[in-house]
Parts: sequence; C-alpha cells; structure tokens
Amino acid sequence: MARRVVGGVGGAGGTTGSGSGVRAARRPEVRLPVLEPFGGGGLEADGDYDGLEFREIDLAGQDGGGARFMDCALTGCALDETRLHHARLLDSVLTGIRGVGTNLAESTLRDVELVDARLGGVQLHGAVLERVVVRGGKIDYLNLREAKLKDVVFEGCVLVEPDFGGAVLERVEFVDCVLKGADFSAARLSDVDLRRAAELGFARGVDRLAGAVISPVQLLDLAEVFAAELGVRVE
Repeated sequence: MARRVVGGVGGAGGTTGSGSGVRAARRPEVRLPVLEPFGGGGLEADGDYDGLEFREIDLAGQDGGGARFMDCALTGCALDETRLHHARLLDSVLTGIRGVGTNLAESTLRDVELVDARLGGVQLHGAVLERVVVRGGKIDYLNLREAKLKDVVFEGCVLVEPDFGGAVLERVEFVDCVLKGADFSAARLSDVDLRRAAELGFARGVDRLAGAVISPVQLLDLAEVFAAELGVRVE
C-alpha cells in the first residue's frame, strides 16, 4: 500500500491564514511502491488493479466501470470516452492524462494526485473526492454536480465552466488557479478558501457562497456580480 503523509497549511484540521478561522484542506502525499508495468489487454469492468503503472497507454473507449485502482500510476494515458463509472481510485497518481468525455460518474477518488491533466467534459457527477489534489493542467466543462468534495485542493490549474451544482464542498481550496464561469447553484460550502485563486468568475450560484472566504480585492472585483444577484442597480 502507498505510504502517504496527510497534512495541510497549519496541519491537519488546522486553519489557513492568521485568524481566518478557515480549516485547511488535508493534502495527500502519495508515495507509490515499486510498480509493475500494466500488461495490456485493455481494461475490464470491475477489474482489480494493484501496484501497476499505466504509461502512455491508449485507453480510449474502454470500459473499466466498477474497477479498483490502488497504488497505481497513470502517466500520459489517453482517456477519451473511457468509461470508469463507479470506479475506485485509491492512493494513486495520475500525470499528464488527456481525454474528452471521460466518464467517472459516481466514482471514488481518495488520496489521489491529478497532475497536468488535459481533460474536457469529464463526468464526475455524484462522485466522492477525499484528499485529492488537482495540480496544473486544464479541465474544460468539469461536471461535479451532486458530488462530495472533502479535503480537495485545486492548485495552479485552469477550470473552464466547472459545474458544482448541488455539490457539497468541505475544506476545499483554490490556489493560484483560474476559475471561469463556475456554477455553484444549490451547492453547500463549508471552509472553502477562494482567497488565493488567480481568477474568479461565476456564471451562477453566487448566492450559495456562504461558507466560503474571499479576499477584500476579490470582493471589489465581484461587486457587480453580487449587486446583480441582489437586484441592486449600480449607476
């Protein structure tokens, strides 16, 4: 099993920033064991993959629904239309993966690092993400509707029109990342730290930001959005 160190700014369960009262996300540090190369042959539904390295493999269109990946590394793999619904990704690192329409609906990601991904239209609705870091890369039209995110950090990445509609976010941080056209409709937030986001843009759901913290500068930048939500005219 991968060894990991769980901690955040101010330590596990600590706070971010002086006197902010915002609990920090606990970050995973996944340390993989010596891995064996994946032997090929394609993914199998309900398959069990333990301690394997998937490197530069084209998994497009394959069905790994319900599969379990534990102590695995996926590096440079193509995941176009790959079906991984109800899959479990545990103690694993995904680096440089790419694809459009990847289906991870109702999957579980726990102690996972997603690095430099290039994804579009990835389906994570109804998924459970716990101790997950998304670092670098770009994800267009990320669907996290009705998902549960706990101890999740988006860092240095670009999220274009992410959909958090109806999702539950607890101890989630956006660090040096760009958030464009985000939808937080009906979402529930607790200890969500937006202060260090490089760019914030909301399409819907600004009325659901109770439980989040923003900086004074961001408040000024979003004044027009908040005014529109309240029906206030600024002339």
